Amino acid sequence: MPEWWLVAALLATGMVLLAGVCLRQRRAIQVLRAAAASLSSAQNATEAVATERERIYRDLHDDIGGRLLTLAHGEHAPEVSALARDVLQDLRAVVSSTQSAEGSLLEILAQIRDEMEQRLDTMGVALIWQQAPNVPDPQLPEADALHLYRIAREAISNSVRHAGASRIRIRVSATDQLLLMDFTDDGEGFPQERIGKGRGTSNMRKRAEELHGNIDWDPGTEGGTKVVLRVPIPPSEGSPATEVQAMIAS
Repeated sequence: MPEWWLVAALLATGMVLLAGVCLRQRRAIQVLRAAAASLSSAQNATEAVATERERIYRDLHDDIGGRLLTLAHGEHAPEVSALARDVLQDLRAVVSSTQSAEGSLLEILAQIRDEMEQRLDTMGVALIWQQAPNVPDPQLPEADALHLYRIAREAISNSVRHAGASRIRIRVSATDQLLLMDFTDDGEGFPQERIGKGRGTSNMRKRAEELHGNIDWDPGTEGGTKVVLRVPIPPSEGSPATEVQAMIAS
């Protein structure tokens, strides 16, 4: 039989170890609770920002949109009415795209096509949309979708407002993990010396860079301007690139 003091020492050591384990568990639980609270707070803040953004866009549409509509159909000079209609169309496009700028690549392209068809139809401009069947369909981050929307919108605006185009062709294709969007119009053309100097074209170039791609302006095959956007395509779920990334992350 062991001495009583040895038994007492073993019991004391066990109690100390148990207390240490309990303390570590308590601290771990506190850390997890704090992390959960921070995550919940961040989610609530994100939802609050999204709600406020929706309210601002709704107010813009209802208030400023109503005033623009009055200008567009009031007794004003033709150029004033035309400008009001253009701005109103842009406002509606911004509101609609911001509310739905999330989804897969094919969904975003379909929404861009639908918006462009409606917009150009009201202006009496023909749209020819040509999309290759091999375009993949990965999910796009909201920011990337918005960049695509706004590049397409600015390209169309330049063709209609500045070049006076009556027909615009948009070709979409994919090659070597690159998305190619080609906007060609039959307008007056875009002087090479003006490329990148205007706010619109400068913003288009910056958005292309945000997408890790590039954008070029060239003379069009129909006498107008050709705008070519090239951006990398995110890997689809289940693709070899995605599986390799998952293995690296794990």
